[in-house]
Amino acid sequence: MTRDLFDDDDNADAAPQPATARVPLAPGALLLRGFTLDAAAGLMPAGEQVLLAAPLRHLQVPGGRTMSVAMSNCGALGWVSDPSGYRYSATDPLTGRPWPAMPDCLQALATQAAREAGFDGFSPNACLINSYRPGARMGLHQDRDEGGKSGDFSRPIVSVSLGLPAVFLFGGPERQHKTTRWPLQHGDVVVWGGPARLAFHGVAPLKEGEHAALGAQRVNLTFRQVAAVA
Repeated sequence: MTRDLFDDDDNADAAPQPATARVPLAPGALLLRGFTLDAAAGLMPAGEQVLLAAPLRHLQVPGGRTMSVAMSNCGALGWVSDPSGYRYSATDPLTGRPWPAMPDCLQALATQAAREAGFDGFSPNACLINSYRPGARMGLHQDRDEGGKSGDFSRPIVSVSLGLPAVFLFGGPERQHKTTRWPLQHGDVVVWGGPARLAFHGVAPLKEGEHAALGAQRVNLTFRQVAAVA
């Protein structure tokens, strides 16, 4: 059975790897420790400019629950959720305008990380920006909306972690598969695709803390290459 989000796991307590280690999570999934450390100082101002045009907001999910994580997007498409369902949209429902363009530095980082993990040709057209405050979490889920009507899941997911440390939960293609827990630090990147593309994943509740650059939050940039939206 999938472990509870609050359970302990050996991975979270293991001896730390080198700052730039490559850590396999599963076939097709790789943790790139410290991959964005050198670029992080430039990423944060770019993200701040995006959020001036498309502010963070707490989305509702089908059933009416409000997510604990605040979100926004940049790129040609943005992921949105409301009581009617999940989908990608070319316009921000909050402003009625197109999402801000994806900054070049973000696009380049995602492409480089995907290539480092063995996925050449990745060209993201959507970047989901998640802001976690202490106590916020992301339940186990699959990223399936990117496939569109064609069901094309040939492109990976690239997930960048900035700010406070977090515990990343990574399972298999079925919800009941065993879930492992992986500590993420500022500058880490997780890439998954191929046989791991539809793995269930999530984030355990964020612990209290203060990051020197981002304060009491973790910022997650998740890059996707989405099939055409009708």
